[in-house]
Amino acid sequence: MKIVLSTLNAKYIHSSLALRYLAAYCQAPGRDIAVREYTINNGVLEIVSDLFACQATVIGLACYIWNIEASLQLAALIKKVQPETIIVLGGPEVSYQPEDILKEHAAVDYIVLGEGEQTFAALLTMLNNGHEIEAIPGLAYRNQRTIVTSQPQQVTNLDDIPFPYADGDMELLSDKILYYESSRGCPFACQYCLSSATSGVRFVSQERVMRDLRFFISHNVKQVKFVDRTFNTRKEHYFPILKFLAEQTCRTNFHFEIAVDILDQEVVEFLRQVPPGRFQFEIGIQSTNEQTLTTIKRHNNWPKIVEHVSTIRDYGNIHMHLDLIVGLPYENIEVFAKSFDEVYDLRPDMLQIGFLKLLKGSGIRENAAIHGYLAMDSAPYEVLGNNYMDYAGVRHLKILEEVFEQIYNSGRFCYSLSWLIALSGGGAFAFYSKLANYWEQHGYHLVAHSTKSLYKYLSEFCAACNPEVITEYQELLKFDALMNEHGAVRPELLPWNQVNQAANDKWAAHKTAFWRDSNRARRYLPNFSFTTWREVKKSYHIEVFSVDVPAYLQNHESLVKQEVAVLFSYEDIKPSYQVINYDDFWN
Repeated sequence: MKIVLSTLNAKYIHSSLALRYLAAYCQAPGRDIAVREYTINNGVLEIVSDLFACQATVIGLACYIWNIEASLQLAALIKKVQPETIIVLGGPEVSYQPEDILKEHAAVDYIVLGEGEQTFAALLTMLNNGHEIEAIPGLAYRNQRTIVTSQPQQVTNLDDIPFPYADGDMELLSDKILYYESSRGCPFACQYCLSSATSGVRFVSQERVMRDLRFFISHNVKQVKFVDRTFNTRKEHYFPILKFLAEQTCRTNFHFEIAVDILDQEVVEFLRQVPPGRFQFEIGIQSTNEQTLTTIKRHNNWPKIVEHVSTIRDYGNIHMHLDLIVGLPYENIEVFAKSFDEVYDLRPDMLQIGFLKLLKGSGIRENAAIHGYLAMDSAPYEVLGNNYMDYAGVRHLKILEEVFEQIYNSGRFCYSLSWLIALSGGGAFAFYSKLANYWEQHGYHLVAHSTKSLYKYLSEFCAACNPEVITEYQELLKFDALMNEHGAVRPELLPWNQVNQAANDKWAAHKTAFWRDSNRARRYLPNFSFTTWREVKKSYHIEVFSVDVPAYLQNHESLVKQEVAVLFSYEDIKPSYQVINYDDFWN
């Protein structure tokens, strides 16, 4: 029996853990199981052609909110060209209300509900034996004119599921994110999440987890993303894993979704010694409004969140990604703005602004009428408004979110943003809201943006709002450009030394003298020795600023108009800078 398991991932860099679990669990004599992954950007006819070449007896499609429409279209086309092929759907998007899918889509033969390993294996056994359909737990199907459904299933012992990766997979997956889980379920019951539809948490054994993680490390995997809903649910489970990974010598980054407020002091202290880049934390705050949190059945210990996020941030070795959700109950624009400002003040590496989706099976979908929700009828069921925020408010926040991704989350403007926000007054949300309005007025929300264009937009925004300080701001932007992408992006509108020929002549002599005098250069670069101008240009850059940007970055008080020469080094992965003393540069 030839079985093909397939899905349409949201991005090329993603990979499907679910399909690999199914393939590993369902292996048996007489079964030829293949995994075929595509993206939502692949044409449906292109996918049909590729699947047709497999000549599978059974095709399983994993369905999610980002691919359900294309998956159903794909199922219908497969049935047209391969009418004998059995089509099985699975995944969260079809595990709830499966009868609707079976009624409306004749091409679909079976739907696996919930965790599919055991159910799909039982279905394959039945199909292979040629038996009539039996009552298989977790399966929905047609029995003549009747649609038969049952409850979504869970795998009790997660160790029963074989490790889903093999040595032969690693080359094919070398440029993708690899996913892994050490537990299933969640201790919380947040009403916007599908985890609220189940209860309890099940864990993979410690011995098994350590063995699995050694596999990733031995293959020098770039990133492993744990899909545990709340990784730090139980300390005796997660803390040994963190300690084990911190002890390894590897390049692998491990991403975890955690509840930061339930970490204890021992764990927080331990995190100080973790190698830089080893861990990445995603922390769902969602809201800081107590009425909202109570309604969605979520508890945040805000003082602990502030304490732990601030402490870990100051360690500087762990990337932190905090989340907020637009459209939750009792959050109008003003309430959301307060949540935004409070989370923004924690200065996370990334702050994701998500938009509520009324997922099938979630509690908030069941109670949508109470809060007057308007949402998309089809996937991804994104909220358009409710009793607290109309569509105009949601739309504005959509534009603000795009601006925020480009300006803050990109990390390109980390040296100039705080100055510009303080200049505008009113706090971070007020600034980004004003910038979003400017963005829309100029039609920037309708076009793609190059890196250079973002510098241009911000410079124009400052010139429009605060023209008296545009010189100072452009100097800050220049500093941002030199500290990002190894100084490779030099927007033409900024006042680079070489733009002004007269100034360039004056400073060029000082720069040449600095590099020619190896003893002088070694005061800043101990291992420096002059070889060629090409090598100097590749690894270093000296820029003279008309305001003392480094002093401002140190004290955050004011920008003083004073010429200062700054040496930028690009020898390491992360650029660095030093101020060149007056006598070493100007004399």
